[in-house]
Amino acid sequence: MTHRVVITGVGAVTPVGNSVPDMWDALKNSRSGIGPLTRLNAAEFKTSVAGELKDFDPSLYLEPTEIRRLDPNVQFAVAAAEQAVKDSGIVGACEPERIGTYIGSGIGGFQTMTDGLYKLRDGGPRKVSPFVIPMMIANMAAGTVAMRYNLRGATLPVVTACATSTHTVGEAFRAIKHGYSTAIVAGGTEASITPLSVAGFGNSMALAKNPDPALACAPFDKRRDGFVIAEGAAVLVLEEREHAIARGAHIYCEICGYGNTCDAYHITAPDPEAAGITTAIKLACEEAGVNVGEGLYINAHGTSTPLNDKTETLGIKQALGQGAYAAHISSTKSMTGHMLGAAGATEAIVCALSLENGIIPPTINYVEPDPDCDLDYTPNKAQTFGGKWAMSNSLGFGGHNGVLVFKKEEQK
Repeated sequence: MTHRVVITGVGAVTPVGNSVPDMWDALKNSRSGIGPLTRLNAAEFKTSVAGELKDFDPSLYLEPTEIRRLDPNVQFAVAAAEQAVKDSGIVGACEPERIGTYIGSGIGGFQTMTDGLYKLRDGGPRKVSPFVIPMMIANMAAGTVAMRYNLRGATLPVVTACATSTHTVGEAFRAIKHGYSTAIVAGGTEASITPLSVAGFGNSMALAKNPDPALACAPFDKRRDGFVIAEGAAVLVLEEREHAIARGAHIYCEICGYGNTCDAYHITAPDPEAAGITTAIKLACEEAGVNVGEGLYINAHGTSTPLNDKTETLGIKQALGQGAYAAHISSTKSMTGHMLGAAGATEAIVCALSLENGIIPPTINYVEPDPDCDLDYTPNKAQTFGGKWAMSNSLGFGGHNGVLVFKKEEQK
């Protein structure tokens, strides 16, 4: 027996807003959260723009002692989870052993790790904090959220680079679908605007070189030259549909398909034949029973790198055939920047809100078409949408591909 799975809670802290309503208002109105890189001395790095959080206040969610003992990536995750759990009302509505926690991070406590190394170098072993290990390990966001809400079900902190939180949501969907959990708090978090991270991505030639924050991220545009690094967290509450209906929960949409593949090609570059993402899209659409004729919105990975956008476009066309040209596509990374391990969950929330509200947020900065990217990318301005289906794609370093399919909720 299998079960249907729905989204009943959402939460996020992002460069375009520290709550889901603020984020959604910005995205549908084409407001970018990308700005000058202020956290670091931009003159020392190969990029000068970033998607930084604005006015994020961890004290709204955590005590001072907790803030000192939690890396920023965990603080972000707690904030997003607090919003999602409150939105859903799941705690107390289900046995703790039936609620899981699947929150991942592509990097984990990068700031804690580098700070610890500086202290070790400058002051010796005695200067290293006893909290450095629990602060830096990538599973601590999931563990902290589980402890905070006494969630005693399965805990799975996925780490698959930029595909991380698409995989946490997808694996949570599968666990509920097959009866292992009733509900799962799923998502991703990243606090990656640190010297080592920005230097590493910059020296690998992955980051945007355009110094103008208003133009630096231009997915699918011929002028694109790299992604804009960003930070934040996004968390969803996934729940077995009949359980959600029985308790009167608000249902945003249904999750009904998931594809997970690997290119097995290169550590950073996508497979130019797009075989992995093509298969992931096909698997997710087949499981969901997608009918493109009923209207399909695709929230693309759309990082604004030359290779990714070309490869993803090819994958969509190979998977959907002529249906690719009927699909409405956008990259909200054009406004948020690339939140790495938090990107997939953020974009899953966007898909849910697009279906519920009948609006597709745009791809901003789309001016000069690229012949290799010839689909409908919803340029610069939001569009109304009356379709039943949405899909979110993620492609990560290491060749990881993740695809989620959502369906408009018709139960009222």
